[in-house]
Amino acid sequence: MLLGEQDQFLSYNGEVLVFQLSNPKHAEEADNKTMNLCVRRMAFNRDTKLFVQKSSGAFSMGASHSKIEMVCCSCTTDSRTGLILPCILMKKQKRNSIKYFLLLLHSSNQFEPSFYFKLDYELKEDIRLFAGPSLLWRHANKLFYISSNTCVVQSAPVHLSCVVWTGEIVGEGTVVLGIRTACLPETKDPDGFSVSDRAIWGSEFFGYAIQSQTFLSGTCFMPHAYSRVVSSAYICRSERLRKQLRISLVAITHKNQLIWFQNGAPKGVCELPYENPCSVKPAVTSSSDLLFAVSFASGNSCVVQRRDSLQVASKWQKVKCVLVDDFIGSGSEQLLLLFKDDSNTDVLSTFKITDLGEVNYASGINYKHDVPAAEGLQENGLLTVRALETRLQAGWTSVRELQQHLGLQKRVILESCRALIDLVEERTHILPNSKEEGLVSLWDDVENPPDSLSKETSSASEVPEHFTEELWQRVAGDSLVVGVKLTESFYLSLSDVSLSLVMDQDFSSISPIIKCQSKIIKLNKAFSALAVSSSQIEPPPKKMKLDLHSKNDLRKEFPKRSSRIQLDGAMTVIAVTSLPPLLAFHRVCCIVLLHARKQNHQNDGLQQSKKITVLCGKILLSLEDISSGRYSIKMLRDNSYCTGSMEDILAVLAVSVRFSFQIVSCDCTLTPVSSWLLGEMECTPFKECQDNIFCHKAGIVHGTIFNWALKNPFEGALTIFCRNLTVLFQCLHSLTRVLPPGCSVKLLRSGSKAVLNEQLALALEKEMLTLKNSLFLKETKAGNSFTWENESGKKINNAPLASLLDTEEGVQQFRKKLQKEREESVQSLNQTLNGALYQKTALKIAEAQLSSDMIVWRLAKS
Repeated sequence: MLLGEQDQFLSYNGEVLVFQLSNPKHAEEADNKTMNLCVRRMAFNRDTKLFVQKSSGAFSMGASHSKIEMVCCSCTTDSRTGLILPCILMKKQKRNSIKYFLLLLHSSNQFEPSFYFKLDYELKEDIRLFAGPSLLWRHANKLFYISSNTCVVQSAPVHLSCVVWTGEIVGEGTVVLGIRTACLPETKDPDGFSVSDRAIWGSEFFGYAIQSQTFLSGTCFMPHAYSRVVSSAYICRSERLRKQLRISLVAITHKNQLIWFQNGAPKGVCELPYENPCSVKPAVTSSSDLLFAVSFASGNSCVVQRRDSLQVASKWQKVKCVLVDDFIGSGSEQLLLLFKDDSNTDVLSTFKITDLGEVNYASGINYKHDVPAAEGLQENGLLTVRALETRLQAGWTSVRELQQHLGLQKRVILESCRALIDLVEERTHILPNSKEEGLVSLWDDVENPPDSLSKETSSASEVPEHFTEELWQRVAGDSLVVGVKLTESFYLSLSDVSLSLVMDQDFSSISPIIKCQSKIIKLNKAFSALAVSSSQIEPPPKKMKLDLHSKNDLRKEFPKRSSRIQLDGAMTVIAVTSLPPLLAFHRVCCIVLLHARKQNHQNDGLQQSKKITVLCGKILLSLEDISSGRYSIKMLRDNSYCTGSMEDILAVLAVSVRFSFQIVSCDCTLTPVSSWLLGEMECTPFKECQDNIFCHKAGIVHGTIFNWALKNPFEGALTIFCRNLTVLFQCLHSLTRVLPPGCSVKLLRSGSKAVLNEQLALALEKEMLTLKNSLFLKETKAGNSFTWENESGKKINNAPLASLLDTEEGVQQFRKKLQKEREESVQSLNQTLNGALYQKTALKIAEAQLSSDMIVWRLAKS
C-alpha cells in the first residue's frame, strides 16, 4: 500500500497503526460518493527485522459533495469500559458547514462512531484528544471542549493564548495547562514572586481542571517568567504530598531549549540542535534511562538524555514521525523513527528502532547474511545486562528501605529521649500521632494506666528528699568526670547503681543522651584502703538471665555502662564521658540521672527490687570554664603531702585503669619498693589517705597513683592506677631495675583470692537459701503471702525412736507415721503456682546463680 500525505501513524500495544483514506476498489462503489478509512496493524518481526502486517480493517463514509479528512489520532480511555483505545478525529466539510466526528477502533478492527458535532469554523489551534473520549480545542483565545458523555460543546470560563499540555493529574482529573494574560489581584498576594513575575512579563501559567471546573496555581508547574518562551510541555510525574501538588515536567521553548522543572523550579536546561521545536515525548528504556524525543517543524528530531544533566544523545534528519512503544517485546520502551524516502513509498520501508543502548535495529540491513554471530551475541548480552540491572535495582531498593528504617529508628530514639527529659523534670509529655510518624501501635490504647505504671510512678515518692550530699565535675585530659556523693542511708538500700548524662538542649538531629561509663569508687571511713569497681568482662553465658522489668531498663541502650558492680561500702557514683564532642556545642547543660534498684525486704526474708530513676541535678560546661581551669585537677605538694581534694582523687581514679600485682621475694626483703616510690618516682602520699601516693615525676608517668601494701617483709601487693598501658609498662620497667634478683611479679586480674573466696561462700549460701525457700513455696487462698507449714496442718510427734520400736504396735505406728510424712512431702512438691509467682521465683534463683557463677569465673582468672 502506498502512503499519502494525509496518512496518520499511531503506536498501540507495541504495534504501529497506519490510517489511510482511500476510494473503494470496486467499480460500482467508485462513484466518488463513498470514502474508506483503512487501518493496517503492523508488528515488528525480530527474525526478519522488518514490519509485517498482522490484520487490517476499513470504515466506509459517505462523501457526496463533501471533503473528508483525518484531523488527528491518539490513544484515549473509553469511559464505559476503562480500556485505552485508538481514537481518530475526522472532518467532513460541505459548502456552509463543517461536521466533526470521532471514531474508536476496537481490537477486532471494527470502527465505532463515538459522537459528532457541527461548527461554523474550522479547528486549527491546540486540538487535543483526552479520556472519555473527549476533544478540546482553542478558538479566538477561548477554550472549548466536548465529551462523549454530553455530546454538547462547552466553553471554559477562561481566555488563553496557548495550550501547552493536556492530561491527567492525580486528584484533579483532566487538567489543561495554558498561558493567559496576567490577572493581577487587587489585594496583596502572599506569593510575592508570582505577582512580580506576572507584572513584569504580562502573562502567566494556569491550570484548569475540566471535571471540577477549578483553577490551579501555575507556579507549581513553572515560573511565570517562562510564559513568553514555552511552546509545549509534558508532565512526567504528578503526586500529592501533604495536600501539596508536586509536578515534574519538561518544556520546549522558542529559544530552542529543553528545560527540566521540578516542583515549579528549573533543574536543568539543554540547547537543542535545530530550530522551531514543536513537540516532546518521553521514553523509559531498558536501562531505566529517561529519554525525551523532540520533534521539529523542519522534519528533524533529536533525543535528549537525562542522567547527571540534560544532554543531546542523538539527532536525525528527514524524520516523518517519531513513535514511542515496546516494539520488540522486551518489556521497556524504544523509539521508532520513520524516515522520509521518496524512492520507496511502501509502508514502514525506512525506519530505525533504538533505545540508545543495546537495542538498535534499522531497515536496509540483512541481519541473516551479514552478522549472524553478532545477532546471537547481542541477544545474550541484552539478557545478561537486564538480569544484572534487575539485581542492581533490587539492591538499591533494599538500601532505600534500610535508610527509611534507620530514619524511623532515629525518630523513635529522639522521641524517647524527649520523653525521658520531660519525665525527670516532671513535665507532661505529649506523644506524637502514630499515623503521622508512620507507626502502628502494638498495644491497645486504654484510658486508665495499668497498675504497674502507677506503682512505678509512686516509687519516686520513696526516694528521700536529701539523698545526695554533693554533685561535682572535673576535666581530666579528654574526659569529663561527673560524680554524685550519696547519703549512706540511701545508698545502702540500692544495687546496680549507674549514672546517665542527658543534654538539656533540644537537638533535632542528634540524641540528647550522652554515652558514658559508670564507675563506683569506694573509700572506707578511716581512709586506710582505696579501691575502684568498674565494668567487668562477663564470663561466657551459662544460664539465661531473666528480667521481668527489662522493658524499663534504660541502661541496656548503652553497652559501655557498668552492668555488674560491687557496692559494699561505696558512697560516690561517677560517670566518665568523652569531652571533645561536648565542646562542639560551646556551652552544654546536662541533666544527671541516677539509675538503681531499690531493695525492699519482706517478712519472709526475700528481697524485692524495684528500678528507680532519680534526678540528681544539672551541670554546666562551657569553653570559658575549661580555658580558665575552673574544673581542672589540682595535685600539689605541701610538706611532703599531696594536697589534692577528694574530688580530684576520685576523678583521677575514674579515668585511670587499675592493675594489681603480687610481688614475692624469696631471698631478700622488699624494702626497695618503698624507696623506689618515694625516690625515683617522686611520689607523695595523700593527706587524707596516706597509703595511696601520687606520682609527681615529669613525663607521661605524672598523675599515676600507687598503693603499696606489705603482707610480710617478703610479699606485698602493688596497685597501679594509670592512664594507659604505655604508662604501666614504663612503671614496671623502672620497678624491675630496683627489685632484688629472684623476685616474681604476678598480675592479679580480679582482685585478692581471699576476698573472692569469702564472696563466693556468701554467694553460695544465698543461692542455697533461695533454692530451699523456693522448693516448697505455695500460694495461699488468702493472697500472695508465702507459707511454709505442712499441708495437713498437723505436727509430727517427736516421740523417741527406741520407745516406738520396743513393741509390734509401736513399729506399726512408726510405719504409719513414716508413710504419712512421705505422702505429705510428695503432696507439697506437687503444689501449683500461677505464672507471675513462678516468674518471680525463677528470677530470684537465676540472679543468685549468676552471682555465684561470676565470682567463680573471677576466681579462676586470678
